[in-house]
Amino acid sequence: MDANEMESQQQKAAGEDDFRHTSTAGLNKFTLLCALLASTNSILLGYDIGVMSGAVLFIKENLKITSVQVEILVGSLNVLSLVGSLASGKTSDFTGRRYTIVLAAATFLVGALLMGFAPSFPLLLAGRIVAGIGVGYSLMIAPLYTAEISPAMKLPAIAIGIGVTAMPESPRWLVMKGRTDEAKRVLIKVSDTVQEAEFRLSEIMKAAAMDLGEATSSNHSDWRGQGVWKELLLNPSKPVCRIIIAAIGINFFMQASGNDAVIYYCPEVFKDAGIQDKRQLFGVNVIMGVAKATFVLISAVYLDRFGRRPLLLLGSIGMAVSLAVLGMGSKFLQHSETKPLWAIIVCIIAVCADVSFFSIGLGPIAWVYSSEIFPLRLRAQGTGLAISVNRLVSGVMSMTFLTISEKITFGGMFFVLSGIMVVATLFFFYFLPETKNKSLEEVWALFEDKERTGDDKRGIQMREM
Repeated sequence: MDANEMESQQQKAAGEDDFRHTSTAGLNKFTLLCALLASTNSILLGYDIGVMSGAVLFIKENLKITSVQVEILVGSLNVLSLVGSLASGKTSDFTGRRYTIVLAAATFLVGALLMGFAPSFPLLLAGRIVAGIGVGYSLMIAPLYTAEISPAMKLPAIAIGIGVTAMPESPRWLVMKGRTDEAKRVLIKVSDTVQEAEFRLSEIMKAAAMDLGEATSSNHSDWRGQGVWKELLLNPSKPVCRIIIAAIGINFFMQASGNDAVIYYCPEVFKDAGIQDKRQLFGVNVIMGVAKATFVLISAVYLDRFGRRPLLLLGSIGMAVSLAVLGMGSKFLQHSETKPLWAIIVCIIAVCADVSFFSIGLGPIAWVYSSEIFPLRLRAQGTGLAISVNRLVSGVMSMTFLTISEKITFGGMFFVLSGIMVVATLFFFYFLPETKNKSLEEVWALFEDKERTGDDKRGIQMREM
């Protein structure tokens, strides 16, 4: 290589670094708008959890249903969201990300209407089943779309917005369909400069060419995600295996932490602790909701500054400690006849700390991480698979929490959940590399490079991340 070629490559590398640096300085307004609109779908599950947590006491009283029926009612949405999350990957590869978002919102709306007008337990359950399918679609497509539309380091974790008409299709999906001109137009809108858009397009095309086996062109317009399940489940490469383990693991522990069940059944927990007044029980829910929302915002602000791993480890350690304290408080109240106020306050603080640490770590990061570690051709269906595990575990936890707690007490249940979070912390430390400052195409290299290095270097790399 002569001096001129070396100088040209150095200038190109410097230019790419400039694009990466300037793209992180500010947030493109159109990118933010699209992320806000897509993230609206993610609100559906949080809305349901919040509403059901407060309503479950009144539903049980008005419909005269048993605790088992309450578990079925609460857990059915989570179990049926498994159907939506499994189907969403193939659907989004076939019809596109944008129309999958529309389908998710429409399905949830139908379920919400059924629930709103349900006069009996069977119709209420039917509404939650339909809504669950919509939630499953939304939980996969919202973070996936946000990740694909955003440059490196711009992954808004939360947002509120209404409407879909202003949203373009994902540029990565367009490239995979051979529609590079449309992809370029979208990238120009969501990038700060034309040069940045061209650079991002070249990176996406390189990744697509690698994924699909040849240069991306119009001959890929008939690609519908075929062969992905075989590659994911039957014949995965070592990097794909590592990605699947990381994605399924973080989603498993997100729900095995019991966060959804704790929120759903918080009134039952504090009713058992000695709070009988429904207004006071509702007040605890409000305090918990404020704490959760506050720390979600904190995580959104600092997620790209500190990285995924530090916040994830902080959150999981905090949850382990909070759940242990909650378990001790619950055990004390169980054996106390007077139910002292200080012990109840300690339990309230512990449950608020638990949901706060969840909101700063596992809550937002599981969705972001799952959507950004899969390579382009596997992303939609791989993310769908990981979130299906998420919904299955959530359903099992929601449908067994009260039954198990009756056997081992609420205090015993919280000790079990604390132990699960200790195991989760170890898993995150050893199996999840840092993805901060990496584009979606670069993240694949984190898992791929591990295959080409020695054992010692592998361990060093994982700890540096």
